This record gives sequence, structure tokens and C-alpha cells, in this order.
Amino acid sequence: MTNITAEELKARMDSGEALNIIDVREPSEYAEYNIGAKLVPLGKIAGMQLEDIEDLKNDELIIHCKMGGRSAQACMILEQAGFTNVVNLTGGMNYWKQKFG
Repeated sequence: MTNITAEELKARMDSGEALNIIDVREPSEYAEYNIGAKLVPLGKIAGMQLEDIEDLKNDELIIHCKMGGRSAQACMILEQAGFTNVVNLTGGMNYWKQKFG
């Protein structure tokens, strides 16, 4: 697992780069505030219900949550499941909202 900062991710998004961003928060958290990532709650990942992202096993997946803990956990689970390029967003959506509103 590698890490990416909110600033690095925002720059990549702003440049129009095609990214696979996965939000592992709960649906209520996602509804409250999101950056357009695909919602795959941590519970689904922990339960190995990965059909929504199985075809991305060898692609870069940028994983985020509220503060960075759940996303780090999701990254570890995904690596154990054979995903080869998982990236954790440090600081999560809390930091993102502070930085970019």
C-alpha cells in the first residue's frame, strides 16, 4: 500500500486523469459529502464482496474514508485479496473538506 495526499489527488483529478477512486464509508456518510468516488463500504470489502471492483485488480485504486483509518484497513484487505496497486488517501474526507471545502 502506498499513500497519496489530498493535494496530490486533487491535482490528478483537476488534470482530467481517469482515476479509480473508492469510498469505503457508509452510504449515509457518502450522501452527506462525496467527491464522486465509487461507494464500496468497508463491510463489503471485509466480507470479500468484491464483484463491483474485481475487474480493477491490476489497476490503481485510490481508497478513501472519513479520516484514513478504514481506508488503510481496506487497502490491506484488498492487497491480501490480490489487488496489486492500492493507494490510501491520507487524512480522508475530513482533511479534504478542510483543504478544498
